[in-house]
Amino acid sequence: MATKWILDAAHSEITFRVRHMMISNIKGEFQQFSAEVETKTEDDFEDAQFSARIETDSVSTNNTDRDNHLKSADFFNTEQYPEITYTG
Repeated sequence: MATKWILDAAHSEITFRVRHMMISNIKGEFQQFSAEVETKTEDDFEDAQFSARIETDSVSTNNTDRDNHLKSADFFNTEQYPEITYTG
């Protein structure tokens, strides 16, 4: 019987770190996301299907100006692309 595993967002995080001007690293996170894995049985992950959804507007680097720039058309363009999705 198929089993669906749902990510516990309260105990999970999606973070990133990038070089900034070659002198420092910037850490950030997405605060709103979900993910799940579906398996054929509870113990068989061989053909598991994974899906994730991230709300791009939830990006945070603890710097409002930088966050607004990341949300702009220069980067995530959150108005046109409100979600990042992955399936596999």
